[in-house]
Amino acid sequence: MSLQRILIVGLGNPGPKYERTRHNAGFWLVEALAAQLHGSFRAQAKMHSEICEVDAPQGGPRLILAKPQTYMNRSGLPVRALCDYYKLPLDSVLVAHDDLDLPPGRARLKRGGGAGGHNGLKDIIRHCGGDFLRLRLGVGHPGQREAVLGHVLSAAGAAEQRELDAAIEAGREAVLRWLDTGWDSATQALHSST
Repeated sequence: MSLQRILIVGLGNPGPKYERTRHNAGFWLVEALAAQLHGSFRAQAKMHSEICEVDAPQGGPRLILAKPQTYMNRSGLPVRALCDYYKLPLDSVLVAHDDLDLPPGRARLKRGGGAGGHNGLKDIIRHCGGDFLRLRLGVGHPGQREAVLGHVLSAAGAAEQRELDAAIEAGREAVLRWLDTGWDSATQALHSST
């Protein structure tokens, strides 16, 4: 991989009230990466985020893992601040987020695109444009549009949480494969496994 630094942003809402809610799947992903790579998060007020900087395995690029602290609907401001501070182009940014269109347990990589109704993505696109990479973490759809907010802002039951954890694990492995063998290899492996 030719990039020297990669920003991986996990979307979620800060605070204990939201910690185990489906909307925090992006936070769970960057926390899993930080744990595996022996990093820890620290608050960075000027970037409106908690940041963890670690080296990728096997001499890969420097990873900047971020958890925006502005709440989901205002995720664009921290992503813009992080890109500006680290002088990163959007093609070196991966955003991990919950996705209603995928069932629990599924994870998918995607290049660019629209927001798909996700308010965090909408705000990032508004501040930065849409040419960033995405890691979609399935949380399933409750079946009715009126139930979406309650669904993403609530915790899953035990069986569903096991499926969500499987998606986080698959996503973590896909990120590491991407860093090691490239985007196409990671996409193929992830999409054939979940």
